Amino acid sequence: MTTQTHPVDHELVQAAAHVARTRCRGDNHTMAAAARAVDGRIVTAVNAYHFTGGPCAELVVLGAAAAQGAYELETIVAVGDRGRGVVPPCGRCRQVLLDYFPALKVVVGQGERLRTVTITDLLPESYVWADHQPTDEETPPHDTD
Repeated sequence: MTTQTHPVDHELVQAAAHVARTRCRGDNHTMAAAARAVDGRIVTAVNAYHFTGGPCAELVVLGAAAAQGAYELETIVAVGDRGRGVVPPCGRCRQVLLDYFPALKVVVGQGERLRTVTITDLLPESYVWADHQPTDEETPPHDTD
């Protein structure tokens, strides 16, 4: 696997860090995410932790972006509260991000090792849901008996 890095969007990292620092309170909100839409807008959100597995900040930011009419995202980053810095997306978020935005770039790493990679670099040999749906030609006719 060859990973091509892209320039780090430091403004996006700072936006997520600001939200993590100022909006994450207690155990319910411990992560912040920021995403840049193709039109340049930055959308932010926090996770909604719950013992049943509430949504991660990356997934909440997808909904917030859609609610603001930002349907095409180009880069995303998540930052932990209490100065934890950039946190890579979990497996579930990686899959959802890939399914929604297969060309999405993701900021990962810490300090001097901060870098931006594509979501496909984080999920090599990944399952792409849309690629495995039957087409009309593949769907067998329904039995009418």
